[in-house]
Amino acid sequence: MDAARRALLLMALAPAAAFATRSATLPPELAPYAPLQLQGEGRMRVLGLQVYDARLWTAEGFVPERWNEAALALEIRYARALQGRDIAERSIAEMRRQGGLADADAERWLQAMAALFPDVKPGDRLVGVRRADGTTRFYGNGRLLGEVAEREFGRRFFGIWLAPQSSQPQLRERLVGGRG
Repeated sequence: MDAARRALLLMALAPAAAFATRSATLPPELAPYAPLQLQGEGRMRVLGLQVYDARLWTAEGFVPERWNEAALALEIRYARALQGRDIAERSIAEMRRQGGLADADAERWLQAMAALFPDVKPGDRLVGVRRADGTTRFYGNGRLLGEVAEREFGRRFFGIWLAPQSSQPQLRERLVGGRG
């Protein structure tokens, strides 16, 4: 492997750097769910290219090992233009990494996310909120997009970033407050 390819690969595998240039101000759409605090933040890169910055907002007393029981919010600020359908499809692929996803659930959830997720451009924000009742609400640039009321959907969706099986363990560590 030549030096240029090795450098690109190392950048892709490097720990997701926190994006400390932004303030830790609670997004306005999360005000109804307050009090929430910034738990952690990180940057998603693929082949060295920034895809998005993510922030995890949690209530006081959040325990990373019990993420799947917590009410929480994940804020994603995109650095690249992406189609909403592509985001939904990638989400299903990542949910499958957690094991045992029935095809019927995957198809139903794909259709729900494809209907909810807009196409994004650099600077756009999507926020997912898992409420205590298990409902997952989605916001796009501060506007309510809709919700999925299935508790298992919320566990699988937020598991993309927070489950031990995450394809991005360094980003997971940064989100739950570790150093990564």
